[in-house]
Parts: sequence; C-alpha cells; structure tokens
Amino acid sequence: MLSQRDNPLVDIKCLYFEVKPCKGDTIHSIMANTYSQISIQTVFAVKNRENFITRDWRDRLHKYVSGIITGNKAKSLAVGGWMDHVHIFFGMPVTTCIADFMSVVKASSSKWINEQGFIKGKFQWQSGYGAFSYSRNQRDKVINYIISQEEHHRVKTFKEEYLKMLSDFEVEYDEKYLFEF
Repeated sequence: MLSQRDNPLVDIKCLYFEVKPCKGDTIHSIMANTYSQISIQTVFAVKNRENFITRDWRDRLHKYVSGIITGNKAKSLAVGGWMDHVHIFFGMPVTTCIADFMSVVKASSSKWINEQGFIKGKFQWQSGYGAFSYSRNQRDKVINYIISQEEHHRVKTFKEEYLKMLSDFEVEYDEKYLFEF
C-alpha cells in the first residue's frame, strides 16, 4: 500500500479582479489562477472477480498505479486494494475528467500487468468504477482505510464494502449494472 499524507492540496479559493484603466492606459487582462482541493477515491475490480492480485506483486502494482496517477498530473494520496479490486485516492486537477483519467489508469495498469506476466492468460479490469469525493478533513481516514484493505477484507467482502460505499454516498444504482460479484 502506498500513502503520501504530507502532501496537502491547496484549499479552494476564488479570486476575482476587476481591471480599470488608468488615464491614458489600455486595459490589460489580468486573470486569476484556479485553486482547488478535489479529493477522489475510486474503486475498480478485476474482470470476473478473479483473485489475481496476489501478495507477491500487489505492492508493485500499487506503486505502478501511483506512478500513473502522478504522471497524469494528479496527486497520489493512497493506492491499495485486495486480490480482486483496487482503491485509489488522489487529488484531482480541475482540468481532469474522471472518466478519461480512470480510462488511462485502468488501461495502463492492465497493460503493465500483462507485460509483467504476473498471471497466465490475459488480465483485464471490469468495466466501470465507483468514484467518491471527500473533504480535506476526511483524507487521513480514507488513506488509513485504503492502506488497511487486507485487514478490512478478513471480515467484509468486496460486495459488502462497495454496496456500503454506494449507500453512504447516497448513490442510486441499478443492481444489473454493478460489478460482477
């Protein structure tokens, strides 16, 4: 499991400037910077719910996924998971679309897994993912939750975990479009 607790994002600030010309001056355009603190946890699962992500290469996968996150200008806060799914927690840039970002994370990581030959046959992620947003003061709790996935899944299944997340965040869903459990 990978965690970077000491890398806080900037709090949200909105700035507005009204530029008025001085006598004889032309109007110069001054634009405010964009500041944000958007913390997202996503969860995605192995196709057919196979327990492919074994202990001997799980940490390498998590480090690789963290590299994908930072390589795409997001801030990796935590990457963890269990044998059949992965959680990532990241600071999302305002210019990023979650769907595009997750497509890159999943495609790049599955390609890497296949290139490494960790499993016989072709590794794939299931389509879809869950995405959940958190405030700055919830970060430590989420990070601890993600890095303790092995312990957590001794008592709770992935299905129980995922349905609870959907319920806690009041996400409406149709059971036929959930992960294969």
